[in-house]
Amino acid sequence: MSYWGAQVIISLFGALPYIGESLELWIRGDYYISGITVNRFFALHVVALPLVLIALVFLHLIALHEVGAGNPEGVDIEAHTDEDGVPLDSVPFFPYKVLNALVGIGVFMTVFAIIMFFFPEGGGYFIEMANFEKANPLVTPDHIAPVWYYSPYYSILRAVPDKLGGFAAMGAAVAIFFVVPWLDRSKVASIRYKGILSKIALVLFGISFLTLGYLGTVSVTEHRKTMGIICTFIYFSYFLLMPVYTSIEKTKPVPDRL
Repeated sequence: MSYWGAQVIISLFGALPYIGESLELWIRGDYYISGITVNRFFALHVVALPLVLIALVFLHLIALHEVGAGNPEGVDIEAHTDEDGVPLDSVPFFPYKVLNALVGIGVFMTVFAIIMFFFPEGGGYFIEMANFEKANPLVTPDHIAPVWYYSPYYSILRAVPDKLGGFAAMGAAVAIFFVVPWLDRSKVASIRYKGILSKIALVLFGISFLTLGYLGTVSVTEHRKTMGIICTFIYFSYFLLMPVYTSIEKTKPVPDRL
């Protein structure tokens, strides 16, 4: 599964005009999947990405310490301060934030250790059973389905008939989350105080995302292809129409204090 998954992912870069073929060869390091490719992917996942994540966590902690954390209610705690300028509804970073995070880390590490030491394959949900079979370059699987956490974006890729367009749509489906703060024009932050349009849009988005997740794990039929196109349209409509429905809907008043 990993062998053919790598073939599919690397071939997506070949859809780029002018540089696609050279880029595909550069990423693969050879004219076919080989030990060079495995070494590159291993270094990417075990060295490069963890270092990036550590750097992002470090920057996040600095920002949290300097700027402070927000709150789910979206209440501006800076409006009420004491004589020293400290917000009345704020709490110290230590011990409240630190100990609260340690509880979450402890629960996560417990589940992580159980999976790693006793249940690594997760019944095929974490490591596909096909990964225990020796890769055969001469036998193409009838259906290559990604693991469940990639399947919604795989469905978006398949919903676009053009290879380059599908690659762009899949990338845009992830990148669009980074611009949500600029798309949301609502005066409130919490879904509790937002209007009915935001709630309907969120429900439709959730349904489309779960449906795309299911469609990405099964083979393609005409009916499923149509469903994938519809759900992809709803997925992007949730973000692209956000400036409209968040600016015209009526919201509930936000309390002054937490």
